[in-house]
Amino acid sequence: MNAYDIAAQLPPIEQLRARGKALAVLERIIDSSGAYYTYTRAWGEDEAVLMSNGSGDDWAVVFTADGAFIWVFDHESPMSPYRDPDHGLWPGLLDGLPPVFTPQLNEPAFSDDAGQFAATAVLWRLAGDDRWRAAEGIEFPPDDSTDGAGMLRILSDDIVDRYTEFASDYYEIDVDRAVVEHVVAHRPLTDAVVQALNPEATLAALYDDVAAIGYPMTAT
Repeated sequence: MNAYDIAAQLPPIEQLRARGKALAVLERIIDSSGAYYTYTRAWGEDEAVLMSNGSGDDWAVVFTADGAFIWVFDHESPMSPYRDPDHGLWPGLLDGLPPVFTPQLNEPAFSDDAGQFAATAVLWRLAGDDRWRAAEGIEFPPDDSTDGAGMLRILSDDIVDRYTEFASDYYEIDVDRAVVEHVVAHRPLTDAVVQALNPEATLAALYDDVAAIGYPMTAT
């Protein structure tokens, strides 16, 4: 799967934003110490949902006033800039990027130690656009290796099943699919929902963190 494939699967910007918040809430409840997915409403003047697996694979969706910008880095991808002595990006990766998103290329979180933008996939969608886009005409490696964009599949329409499977594999816990569906649907968070995900957690203890994400809750 590459950027073109995932671009056809991602939902509109606001729906993707909501899914990003849901992932962050699920993670905050299950594992507050090392969340795999996070959401911040203070990414400079923007907001962002972030993924980091702790092993060198990362992605971010930055929501701006002009739309949304997606950065992906897969450390094992043959499209990694580290394959090149000069750390050059894969040819054509940024072709057609709207100028309103060029500030993202200077984001320190998306750069290597030398301050150079490092990515294996880049996607974007302008506000009011009808689809997600990536640079046209990218020639992918002949062995059809991934550019890492497949890591974004959890944001597609089968997010509930994907997160349930992820929690089973990553945290080695059985998660009630109906509870995950509750959070993904942005139904108000309650103690019952919280404790179904983590018996040791309470809504009161999580309240400030979940409120900072911008997710609805019942009063405590």
